[in-house]
Amino acid sequence: MADQESTGTTLGYEQARDELIDVVRRLEAGGATLEESLALWERGEELAKVCRRWLEGARARLDAALAAEDGATDDDGTAASEEEGEDAAG
Repeated sequence: MADQESTGTTLGYEQARDELIDVVRRLEAGGATLEESLALWERGEELAKVCRRWLEGARARLDAALAAEDGATDDDGTAASEEEGEDAAG
């Protein structure tokens, strides 16, 4: 379990994605024993979690930036509802 946590903190998104692609290719190619296939599958699940965490973090950063941008729009005296009303009327 500690190995999974350390993997998540040491691998970047691109590294995890590239390794996951390799794992999928090896599984699709076949020829591995059942034990090897299970180990590859488990590694793939681990890598998918790492990728998901990176993507969720990126989404949170984008959402925060968009929320800050919306807040800045409201701070400059133009309410978002007024802008929407102009779009509907114009």
